[in-house]
Amino acid sequence: MATKYDVSLRYGVDPQQSLSGKVVAVVGGFGGIAMATNEMVLQKGGELALVYPPFEQEKMQTALEQLNAQPGGEFFDRVACFCCDVTIPQNVEETFEQILKRFTSIDALVNSAGYVHLEPAIEVSYEQWQKQVAVNLTAPFLVCSAFAKWLIESKRAGKIVNIASQAASIAIEGHVAYTSAKAGLLGMTKVMALEWAPHGINVNTISPTVVLTPMGEKAWQGEKGEEMKAKIPMGRFAYTDEIAAAVIFLITNGSDMINGADIMIDGGYTIY
Repeated sequence: MATKYDVSLRYGVDPQQSLSGKVVAVVGGFGGIAMATNEMVLQKGGELALVYPPFEQEKMQTALEQLNAQPGGEFFDRVACFCCDVTIPQNVEETFEQILKRFTSIDALVNSAGYVHLEPAIEVSYEQWQKQVAVNLTAPFLVCSAFAKWLIESKRAGKIVNIASQAASIAIEGHVAYTSAKAGLLGMTKVMALEWAPHGINVNTISPTVVLTPMGEKAWQGEKGEEMKAKIPMGRFAYTDEIAAAVIFLITNGSDMINGADIMIDGGYTIY
């Protein structure tokens, strides 16, 4: 007998995209995309576990003050910072233990840490290759795995968003190590999405064009940047809050049926 469906039913999507009572762990917590995401999470009522690398220790107080300066600020009670080298398995495991001790639960994970060094493929050193793969691929693998293990053991659903790049899907000169790592991130995300969906875990990627972060602005200054903008149908680079808005969508319940997808935010660059 064929199944009959009541097409008048609705899933129950929250149009306000509230994160009240939710804990969001953001890796790369003080970067441009991360800070825009942090601000939106707080505006939506969520709590934040900011995971940052040891070399950004000095940025912590400034970042907290920036978050607290938002309209309706005084968010310190909803934010905690955790220093971690996310390329080292033991450090990642210990950091998740610390986060859970502070918040008791984690509902969503955003992997926004990134590193890029641009040079022709024939000139890339082994050390540079290793570093870019470590930060852009190995670290998200370690963090996603640690989070998913806790979710599965706790029988909890969760959301994972990995920040990839348009460079994962189209060739850009000087990006061989970065492109390889980000393309690997797309593949990794799809496998995780397939394997973890039965546990209620959504895993997706966002692939931005050049974003006006400190890293993006530095890499695309001058004539090179103007040439890149000319290749983008929208005629400009992306802003950090545009990426953050997509992150919020992917960690709230309006995206519960999106799994293993790559959200391209590139102004049309990759449609050629």
